[in-house]
Amino acid sequence: MKELKLSNIKYLVIHCSATKANQPFSVESLVTTGKEKFGQCSYHYYITRKGFVFKLLPLSVQGVHVSGYNSCSVGICYEGGYDANGHPADTRTETQRTAMLELLKDLKTFFPTARIVGHCELPGVAKSCPCFIPSKEYASL
Repeated sequence: MKELKLSNIKYLVIHCSATKANQPFSVESLVTTGKEKFGQCSYHYYITRKGFVFKLLPLSVQGVHVSGYNSCSVGICYEGGYDANGHPADTRTETQRTAMLELLKDLKTFFPTARIVGHCELPGVAKSCPCFIPSKEYASL
């Protein structure tokens, strides 16, 4: 695992797990998927549908969540992102929304100049993830 220098943090990148809102996707499943694809957990934080926030990687460890930006970003993933039919949708529950807002507020105290963006908002990304536009939703932070 590569070291993440906290002084390099420019982005707080929001992702979705790209799973159906009506099917649970456990913390263990997310970690296993990352390890199978990249040899390590992909994200720093995971927010479940019930609003529980799990710290998966220390901030001193570089995640593998967005090519070209891993060395300057913190990765935050929420459970869901697809509707029951498998189409991209903002499926966050109210408890997820609250938990995400609180997490972002906390992270902004440590990284006040970091931009909050969605995976889809970064140049060269052709995904709908996280299925909403975080830079707009969290513009006031």
